[in-house]
Amino acid sequence: MTPLLPGPGDLALFVAATAVLNATPGVDFLLTVTRTLQGGARAGLATAAGIGAGCVAHALAAAFGLAALLALHPAAFSAVQWAGAAWLGWLGLGLLRQAWRGPAACAAGAPATASPLTPVPVRPLWLEFRTGLLTNLLNPKVALFFLAFLPQFVPAGAPGKTAALLLLGGWFALQGTLFLALLVLLSTRLSRWQPSAAARRALGLLGGTLFIALALRLLGARPALA
Repeated sequence: MTPLLPGPGDLALFVAATAVLNATPGVDFLLTVTRTLQGGARAGLATAAGIGAGCVAHALAAAFGLAALLALHPAAFSAVQWAGAAWLGWLGLGLLRQAWRGPAACAAGAPATASPLTPVPVRPLWLEFRTGLLTNLLNPKVALFFLAFLPQFVPAGAPGKTAALLLLGGWFALQGTLFLALLVLLSTRLSRWQPSAAARRALGLLGGTLFIALALRLLGARPALA
């Protein structure tokens, strides 16, 4: 019986390709770093968990053919595209607003005796999780990526293509979440350097500008119907 997963060589290639894709800076990468630097390791890990949940949802969509509907129906793709761009733009504007107000506004209400090394808990963890989840779910390019990437590694004679896609999608989501968790730990160590108020404001301005640029880029994308 043909196995559901590819052979050792193809599986190693899948793991390597996934690692390269995870390490390529993008929306999920940038969001995880930004939330970690602003809210600490717990916020970053909650965001990473939300992104991982979004990847699981995309894997389910690819396995059961929902992502194919986005590729075949431009109206559905455009609706998700506009929603995703609006969400990224809203995140970018939020970062720009915080940078404009300055770090003191973000720390309003914090005890005067708080250690400067202790990150200020800006939002509840469920909000961080929701931010990661929605940012990933509302990116139609992620759905199309799953649809194009995962089938490349499904054995031709696999008895259950859907089960194979689910296994590969779960692997991709787990590996991506572990990478983001490592990224959170690295970002936490960087945050201990305590950058100046001007540097934190510059980081917020840069992050906000990048998110808005990503939103505009998402709006400029078009589904490949060929």
